[in-house]
Amino acid sequence: MSVKDIAQTAPTDLSSKANRHLWGHFSRHGEGITPPIITRGEGVRIFDDAGKSYIDGLSGLFVVQVGHGRKELAEAAAKQAEKLSFFPLWSYATPPAIELADRVAAYAPGDLNRVFFTTGGGEAVESAWKLAKQYFKLTGKPGKHKVVSRSIAYHGTPQGALAITGIPAFKAPFEPLTPGGFRAPNTNFYRAPAEFAHDEKAFGRYCADRIAEAIEFEGPETVAAVFLEPVQNAGGCFPPPPGYFERVREICDEYDVLLVSDEVICAYGRIGSMFACDDFGYVPDIITSAKGLTSGYSPLGAMIAHDRLFEPFNDGQTVFGHGYTFGGHPVSSAVALANLDIFEREGINAHVKEMAPAFRATLEKLYDLPIVGDVRGEGFFYGIELVKDKTTKETFNDEESERLLRGFLTPALWDAGLYCRADDRGDPVVQLAPPLISGQAEFDAIYEILHGVLSEAGKLL
Repeated sequence: MSVKDIAQTAPTDLSSKANRHLWGHFSRHGEGITPPIITRGEGVRIFDDAGKSYIDGLSGLFVVQVGHGRKELAEAAAKQAEKLSFFPLWSYATPPAIELADRVAAYAPGDLNRVFFTTGGGEAVESAWKLAKQYFKLTGKPGKHKVVSRSIAYHGTPQGALAITGIPAFKAPFEPLTPGGFRAPNTNFYRAPAEFAHDEKAFGRYCADRIAEAIEFEGPETVAAVFLEPVQNAGGCFPPPPGYFERVREICDEYDVLLVSDEVICAYGRIGSMFACDDFGYVPDIITSAKGLTSGYSPLGAMIAHDRLFEPFNDGQTVFGHGYTFGGHPVSSAVALANLDIFEREGINAHVKEMAPAFRATLEKLYDLPIVGDVRGEGFFYGIELVKDKTTKETFNDEESERLLRGFLTPALWDAGLYCRADDRGDPVVQLAPPLISGQAEFDAIYEILHGVLSEAGKLL
């Protein structure tokens, strides 16, 4: 067959090409399944290939903090690409990476002053675990290599990050994984044991003490780090109970274990501050971040480490033998700097803190629906847990959850003009994380769509 013949028989429309060649991430494929095609974005809205607009109720994937279509971010990328399109950070440096490292370190709490760039969040988590292992080897504690994370928590897909992830179904196809990952309870107060039903602080202490218990069980001499999100994503936005992180910090100090604040979602204003650990009053040893650092206009992640973790590598000889070709890419770094300029000029962090109570109050109006069991989260990051029986908190079985989430809710919300996430990593939830420029008008529009669709869902039960 000639090249001309191939061209004539090849698919000509985007849907056909997608069905034939595109392998989606975390996507189902097969007869009758064609992914929606998003062609552009503007502010808090996205548009499909038919021209229909939708509220971007998830900021892409917890990413587009300052909204879609920001011309100055595109211009920052173009300007840097014309000057220097690429050069690695492998024993070299570029001005954008240097300036961004300085800026990110200035936002970080305490003495977290060393910034190691990656291209995404999973890589940042992977980097943090590798740093923890090598740091303890260099400081005379070579047995410390294990990590503790929380049940249902998602920390990424690379083999190391996947071992830290607490979702069994995500891990089973790829086992055996990197050894050394262990679990402690998460902070889902809605599902707390009955003895803590009216005492959130006691529940937080209970959850934190289970981390100490896990460290003791494994042996403190073998545990290198504890990985925790400020607000846990998977399972539906679990905020920390009062005093939780204060106690975790004490535990990590007691056992000489590094506290890693996984802020791939929560950093850069999603909860309010640049780093969510500041919102909850704790100083970790390492922060992992990505997503909102560039508002998604270019891929970039960052691991931010305490000065003392860098010291063993600051002797002129010792190398952290780890890196990524595109980590700290000059174009991505330039975009990140421009994105942070927008944060400062438009007061994005202050806006989130001011409007977060209104977002919560608007979503809590959904409690009038029998299917809504819990509304939880912080900042512009919320989960709505769905239940069969609000009085008993009875949840759905796997078949019912499949039918509810994928069979009805996902297409119904999309058809109604709202892009969000209907998720069953844990109990069924709808997750919302609109762009940080959103206000009451967007909150009301999200509420109206949710109320209508969830009302219909309740009738199907």
